[in-house]
Amino acid sequence: MTLPIIIVLCALMLFAYFFDITSARTKIPPVILLFAMGWAANQAASFLDLDIPDLTTVLPFLGTIGLVLIVLEGALELDFDTSKLSFVGKTVLIAIIPVIVISLSLAYAIQFFADVAFKSALLNAIPFAIISSAIAIPSVQNLRAVNREFVTYESSVSDIFGVLLFNFLLEKKIMNAKTLGLFFGEIVMILIVTFFATIMLAFLLSRIKHPVKFAPIILMIVLIFAVSELYHLPALIFILLFGLFIGNLNQLKQSVFVKKLHTKSFKKEIKKFKELTMELTFLIRTLFFLVFGFLIETNELINTETLIWSVSITAGIFLLRALILKIFKINLLPLMFISPRGLVTILLYLSVPLTMSIPIINDSLIIQVIIFTSLAMMLGMLTSKPKKDKVEESKSNEAGPQNQSLSNG
Repeated sequence: MTLPIIIVLCALMLFAYFFDITSARTKIPPVILLFAMGWAANQAASFLDLDIPDLTTVLPFLGTIGLVLIVLEGALELDFDTSKLSFVGKTVLIAIIPVIVISLSLAYAIQFFADVAFKSALLNAIPFAIISSAIAIPSVQNLRAVNREFVTYESSVSDIFGVLLFNFLLEKKIMNAKTLGLFFGEIVMILIVTFFATIMLAFLLSRIKHPVKFAPIILMIVLIFAVSELYHLPALIFILLFGLFIGNLNQLKQSVFVKKLHTKSFKKEIKKFKELTMELTFLIRTLFFLVFGFLIETNELINTETLIWSVSITAGIFLLRALILKIFKINLLPLMFISPRGLVTILLYLSVPLTMSIPIINDSLIIQVIIFTSLAMMLGMLTSKPKKDKVEESKSNEAGPQNQSLSNG
């Protein structure tokens, strides 16, 4: 049984790679095809009466590792300098406002129809409010640089803020000034951890001479993340800031510490580190969505009882997005449609305690919202123009973000 599973898994991963490299032309989000392949593999296994081990416990593990790597990969690709403060500030607001509005609106609707406590309703609503960087970032590689940067910042901040809000509600039984004080104390603590951990990891990255050097660094990043999460610290902040620091050493080379790191050989090491992170992210992300697709039951996919909820939630997501983009004077196409739900939505949904779960919020609803938002993103990608060539793009970057517009493609 081991060899057939290895053969099928390798074949599925290679198909996933093919989907990934052709998605820019086909405009089809790879996640939809991954779900379809996972579901088809499940049907084939049932038809052939194959004994497949239970994969439900694997999903949270793959999702957590995937989230770390996806945020790290996105942060490593971001260019940050003082000239982009306005751009980043606007993007952060555009990321945070929908999480708050959708969470509160959906929570009130759930409370009204399910007659549950508002805290339980809000905890179940938050997963639907978060943009999936796991789907959004890989899907916009064919857009212009400024729009790719916007999507990377927005989806990463949406992930981080959404997870922070969810964990805050999950861990704090009583909401008062003391609770808020402890929460801000946790943020200060993770910033201190980030400062020392980043210095340590950057130093190790520049000094390790052993042929195996990047795997231990990534393991330490995951370890710091896991320990921070264990002590209820907002660990994704560490991942984002570490990635931004390593990816933007050019802008920090005036610092005494960075001067010691900023050598030609270290720049090559950073490039290799980015490449390895991208490779690992692809593997974990692909495995996660294949396993999730494998676990999808056909009756959950076509459940008509949840259809009105999933359509309403999807419509609300994009109507609010259109309004916010208009308020911030950003052209709607194609960014209006790039608001998929995915990995974080699934992770947080699985993290809701059984005592606070609500029948309305079930597997069918999660699956349908993810598929509908992914199909909407596919529609948005069809409206996009190909990205500029490298020469034109570099001129735009030199002109600064204030002269760039978040417009078509």
